[in-house]
Parts: sequence; structure tokens; C-alpha cells
Amino acid sequence: MTAIVGLNAYHADSAACIVVDGRLVAAAEEERFRRIKHWAGFPGEALAYCLREARMQLSDVAVIAVNSDPRANLHHKLLHVLRHRPNPALLVDRLRNAGKRVSFAEELERALPGQRFEGRVERVEHHLAHLTSAFHVSPFASASVVSVDGFGDFASAAWGHGENQRIDLHGQVLFPHSLGVFYQALTQYLGFKHYGDEYKIMGLAPYGEPRFVPELRRLVLLQDDGSFRLDLDYFRHHRESVPYSWSGGSPSVGDLYAPALEALLGPARAADAPLEQRHKDIARSVQAIYEEAFFHLLRALHARDMNPRLTVAGGCGMNSVANGKVALHTPFQRIYVQSAAGDAGGAIGAALHVATRVGPAPARGQMPHAYWGPEFSEAELQACIEAAGAELRSAGCRVRTLEDAELFGEVSEAIARGSVVGWFQGRMEWGPRALGNRSILGDPRRADMKDILNLKIKRRESFRPFAPSILREEVDGWFEQDDDVPFMMQVFQIRESQRARVPAITHVDGSGRLQTVERHTNPRYHALIRAFADRTGVPMVLNTSFNENEPVVCRPQEALACFLRTKMDLLALGNQVVTRSGAS
Repeated sequence: MTAIVGLNAYHADSAACIVVDGRLVAAAEEERFRRIKHWAGFPGEALAYCLREARMQLSDVAVIAVNSDPRANLHHKLLHVLRHRPNPALLVDRLRNAGKRVSFAEELERALPGQRFEGRVERVEHHLAHLTSAFHVSPFASASVVSVDGFGDFASAAWGHGENQRIDLHGQVLFPHSLGVFYQALTQYLGFKHYGDEYKIMGLAPYGEPRFVPELRRLVLLQDDGSFRLDLDYFRHHRESVPYSWSGGSPSVGDLYAPALEALLGPARAADAPLEQRHKDIARSVQAIYEEAFFHLLRALHARDMNPRLTVAGGCGMNSVANGKVALHTPFQRIYVQSAAGDAGGAIGAALHVATRVGPAPARGQMPHAYWGPEFSEAELQACIEAAGAELRSAGCRVRTLEDAELFGEVSEAIARGSVVGWFQGRMEWGPRALGNRSILGDPRRADMKDILNLKIKRRESFRPFAPSILREEVDGWFEQDDDVPFMMQVFQIRESQRARVPAITHVDGSGRLQTVERHTNPRYHALIRAFADRTGVPMVLNTSFNENEPVVCRPQEALACFLRTKMDLLALGNQVVTRSGAS
């Protein structure tokens, strides 16, 4: 038996996984345990969970694979320094950050005291880990593969061809050129300064017009080979010491745009300033430019590869709006995007890359679902509720244990009445999306459901849409494209004739970021949605993450705490149902 641990360490979305004999056993992001969004550092608690799930000790692990190799592209790094002579403070900062990273031996001792690691550590180039993370778990025996990111190991993008256990690289884009940096810089310019705020631009874009596309085309220059370059006059990252924080907490990145961007587009928006139509138009234009460059790369890749299948990874692989248009704007017919397309997913990619050479080869198609995190027994859920008994009684809550059929019937009826439901079931999801095991659910038919959720729990910007979970067998009747989208990684247009029936999940442009739900991958969630469909004729529910300005809940204690401090109406912890007095 060969056990391989994969890590995304010392970077945002720190994560760990374990692969045994070529099969993924467990995967989780450190933020879920630390309760700090995008936690950066060493994923000690996620690693400890993965070993527990595999029923192993550290001494059983043959290889720890890390999704970063400082030796990768080393000659390009040296050439860049010689040619461009960046600010010495930039080089000092990079060396200082590297020096803060203690040895793996120290980190392992701290995370797993008393356990010994007797295997070896292997470094896997960042984009190779990304490409592997999508292709090797996809259902495709062969496919074109692409990774688009901010930066990793001095590159921002890589592409090539995957065939069985092999990935051949065709090309890459090197520092300082990056679509991820372009999108992040414009996100900061628009006043969204937190790490990971790019999804807000995707939500805001449909409220604008692409009238700044001509100006933004100056920033991203498309090349004949399908690649791209940045006009570096508009950016700071290549010549100045931009503040970065990647260790021991929530990551942060200083402003990446240069004064020339404000000279081109006008003054940047302050984080607390109102959103004007100009800002919405810029957001729409940013998304349009990203899509232009992404599809330009994909069309060139297809012309070389002539393969109808595509796997996508990297931080930009989280751009579900662009992903949903791939089949409309390129020759690719099928697309697979892993549930953790960003840096967390590189943990799986690093482990599977090593697995192609050590032990049994990785099994194909082993990630049709995202349920690789912790699970809690019915007895543990019951004990959690009993421990909070006094608090529940003081809040006027009622607790019951229901059989499955009663559970699906009662919860679907509550959703149909307009209740906001916390749904905590089975193993926690891998990746940033709640996919029916750590979800808050609502009625997609209610035009006021967005306002209800924001009032009771979420308190997020009004321009951000909520997503539908739909029975896979019903997709064609509701969306203009019919495909598997198990991880909410693609946005499709809702059929015009159906939009008025589901206003809570229909964005202003008629789109929805769907999750397709299949009986064989999540029978409980499928049964709940089927029960809702039987009552209402609508085979979907509104699904948002089970959290309140924090990482998605991991443990039942966190779900119960979120329920009690918000105005959620009903909580289903497995078969334990908690209802609030006076709930709708």
C-alpha cells in the first residue's frame, strides 16, 4: 500500500489531501479548521484530518508532495533579474518571505507531535500540479489541459495535452505577465481589496456595459501563439515591493496597479464609496477582456490539439462566467473544472503527479463529487445538540429526530413556505462552494428570497447572485446548455420562459451559476430536491454556503452556532431537526 500526502503550503487556501494506491481518500482546506478565510501557511490541521480519515500515521506516508518547486524556471528568474534590475527591496522581501518558512520537519512535529515522517518530500512545479489536479481526476482519458493563475513558480499560465497518465506541456506565460494579476489589479482598483474578491467583479459585471473595453485592451496584449502579455506601465508587481502576507493567517496583497491605470480610467474607487455606473461598466469590461484573452488561448490550444475535451485549473479557473461560455465561443465541446480549481487544488495535483510514478496509477474519473472532508455520525450530531440544550431551550428551539422520508418531506415543505434552512449532511465539500452538505437553502421561486437571506444571515452586497442546485435530469428544461456542472464552476443562461418562475436565482442578465445534483453522488440532497419538486414543480433549490462572514462550517458545533446567532428558521443536522419558535 502506497500513501502520498499532497500539500498546498505557505500560500493562500492552504490545504492537504491523501492519496492511497492512486485513489483520493480525503482532502480539506485549512481555513475550515482555523476559521479564517483563505488561511495561508502550513496546513497542519487539514493534514491531521486526512491521516485520521485514512486511518494512518505519518510514518505510513511514503511521499509528501508539495505544489511548488523553487527550482522551476530558475534560469528565467535569473534572466529577469539581469534584464530588468527590479527594486532591491523587492528581492529582499522575497528572500525574507522564504526565510520565514521553517523546515517541513519542524512543521510536521508541530502539527503531529510524536509522529515521525520517514518518507521523502517531493516538489512539483506549480502549474503542473494545477494541470494534474484537473486532468487526472476528470472522466477524460485524453484532453487539452490549461492552467491560468496569478503566479506560481514564476509562471502565470501553462497549457498542453493530457493522455492517460501523461501530461505534455505545449507552452507557458512567465512572470511578469499574468491574466490573474490583471483581474486582481482591476478588482483592487474597483475598491474590493480583500484576497479572493474577484468573484464580486463577476457578480457586478452584468449591471454594466463594456464601454471601457478599448481602454483595457491596452493592458492585455494578445499574441499570435495564443498567449498574452501585459502592458507593464499599468502595474507595479514587477518592479516594486508590493506587500504580501502568505503565512499564518488571512492572506493580503497590496495594490498591484500603477498610477497609469488611474490616468487611463479615472480615480480608483475607495472601498467605502458608492458604486457608480462607471464602476459597473469597468467591471463588465474587465470580464470581457478576460474572456477575450482566455478564449484566444483556448482556440489556439484547440487548433494544435484538435481534442474536443478540456480541463481547466488555476485560480482563474474559478471564473465560472467564462467557463460557462467555453462551448459557445471555442471548439471545445466538454469541459471539466475541479471543485478546488485554485491553489488548494494543487495539493491533489501534486499528490497525483507523484502517484503516476509511485505505486498504482491514479484512477480516472474519481472526482464526480466534492465530498472529501470530515463527516460526523448521527450519535455525534445528537451529542452536539444535547451539549447545547440550555442555549437551545433559551432560544425557544424544538429538536426532533426524523426518519429520512420525514426529513426530506418536512424540510422541502419548510423551504416551500419560505423558511431559510441550514442543511448539514455527510462529508464536507472540497473547494470553496457549498454543494449540498454544508449549505443554506431557500425557495428559488420567491423574488424576495435574496433580501430575506441577506437580512437574516448573509449581509452581502445586493449585486451578488445566489445559485441554484438542480436535479441533473432536469437541466435541459431550465437552462440553455445541458451539461454536467457538479461544482458550480460554470454559469449558464436560464431559459427565458423559465426565468420568471425562479427569480431568486436568476441574475440580472438571465444567468445562473448552477450545480447539477445526481442521485448516485449525493442521494440525500437529490431526494430533498426531488421532494421540493414534487411539491412545487420546480426541480431546484436556492443554495448558498453555510456561513456568516466566515469560512463554510466544518463541524456541527459551528453549524449550530451559526443557526443560533442568525435568524435561520430550521437546521437539519443529519436527521436531527432544530426549529426556531415562530419560524415560517
